Amino acid sequence: MMTTPRFLQGAFAFDGKGLDKPALLHPTLTYTVPEGVTGQVLYVRAGNSSGELATVVLVFDGAPARWLPVGAKADMHVSLRVVEDLLAGTSVEVHYTAPAGTSGTLVVDCGLVEV
Repeated sequence: MMTTPRFLQGAFAFDGKGLDKPALLHPTLTYTVPEGVTGQVLYVRAGNSSGELATVVLVFDGAPARWLPVGAKADMHVSLRVVEDLLAGTSVEVHYTAPAGTSGTLVVDCGLVEV
């Protein structure tokens, strides 16, 4: 079975709007599963430069699917053990939350595979 890796990654400045208000971190952190394949998110790594908790939120087709907290001035790595098959046309976006008034940079590496 042939697989193709895809990555959503980079370092992005953010301004917090509230821990309960997910927003797209950056327009480049979007992916749509192409026709003829199935997609899967395998892992997420993130680092948070701010002095407050931030959250990386994986959004599938406009709905939050995974909330991954990143501590203040900390990092995390999550290998997803429960992996959903994302059908062709499914959109994946990397959103964030942070307390209102918080600013910083999130470094994100989200690994996907096309099967």
